[in-house]
Amino acid sequence: MAKLKIGICGWGNVATGLYEQLVNGDGIYADWEICCIGARRDNPKCNSGSTKIFRDIFEVVEADIDVLVELIGGVETAKDLITRALNSGKHVVTANKAVIFEHGEELINLAIKNNVKLLFESAVCAGTPVIKMLSNDLSANKISQVAGMLNGTTNFILSNMEEGASYESVLQEAQEKGYAEPDPSLDVNGTDAAHKIGILAALAFNSGLPASDFHIEGIENIQSQDFIYANDFHMTVKHLAVAKLNNKGVELRSHPVMLSKDSSLAGLKGVRNGIQFDTNLLGEFLVAGSGAGRESTASGLISDLFALSKSKKSSPMQYPDFSKKPNLLNFDDLIFKYYVYLEVKDEPGVLALISKIFAEHAIGVDKIIQKDQLDNSSVPVVIFTDPIIESEMQIALQDLENHPVILNSKIIRIEDL
Repeated sequence: MAKLKIGICGWGNVATGLYEQLVNGDGIYADWEICCIGARRDNPKCNSGSTKIFRDIFEVVEADIDVLVELIGGVETAKDLITRALNSGKHVVTANKAVIFEHGEELINLAIKNNVKLLFESAVCAGTPVIKMLSNDLSANKISQVAGMLNGTTNFILSNMEEGASYESVLQEAQEKGYAEPDPSLDVNGTDAAHKIGILAALAFNSGLPASDFHIEGIENIQSQDFIYANDFHMTVKHLAVAKLNNKGVELRSHPVMLSKDSSLAGLKGVRNGIQFDTNLLGEFLVAGSGAGRESTASGLISDLFALSKSKKSSPMQYPDFSKKPNLLNFDDLIFKYYVYLEVKDEPGVLALISKIFAEHAIGVDKIIQKDQLDNSSVPVVIFTDPIIESEMQIALQDLENHPVILNSKIIRIEDL
């Protein structure tokens, strides 16, 4: 295994987790040297010993290192740092999914131009091996779909809500346990999972980074009763990110779904991530593991460093061919079954009105259930539809909301995995 001189930029939770794993590696990493750390401030939770500290993170690029590990987070400063390192002939390892999603195509092309490597295993699912498996190990397969729960925070929240907890209380617990950031918006609004599925779509389908705009929706409107009604039909609620290829192009989306409890993804609880691959040679298979935590992220970072240390014998990663970008399908043209939740006034004729509007938009109803009256004297109506085009469902919802007897409405798409 080749000697590696490593510079780390960033000195937060993930960076200190990586540092501790490397210095306590019991000789496994004896040929690797942490030469310097770029950190604007000290981390009182980790003693960096005699390792040189640069307060200007860009000084790490000028140091005598082989690889820069970028762990500062954010987008534009991280992009500048990675760009300088690649142009200086240094390899780069990063866990920063946002910078790879926003600038991955440009940075990958820059790495190729400078004959160095940009590796980002930990950018998706932390240490659960996905990136290099998709780019290398599945190269013999034609992949038709990549779908998964890609955000540990949202899966933790939804798993606990399924057991009866409220959204607000579980989010607070996730923050206290370090699963969610003080500002959890990128997790709960679906953006984090969207960045990750965008990266996987680029590897699987050459879709480009950044991908064109696609549908992103979070879990903020999911409520406990949704799990109760889903359970009545042997289903549960998850946040799913999907990239699917057909002869018309690629569909790309990140949003809550209802899944059958028999689905291999439905049983994943807590902060676990899971990805289902649909392939022509291996069929359907699932990869699951921890999607949060500094140890898990350190595992992915170290796997990239190992790949670099052996790169003279084999290529650590096959990059996408961005010259062959497929068409990105319009979300409004996709077809789903829907769970529709309505709160309506307790008046005669309301069900007839709902049925009339659905019939006008050619929306078939699989099941319709009227529940007990709520505290505000409204009545919940739960509908499971037949397959219908997204745009027609949205028009029907707008028509419903225009009637004063409809007090509240929500849809969750039903995914068949």
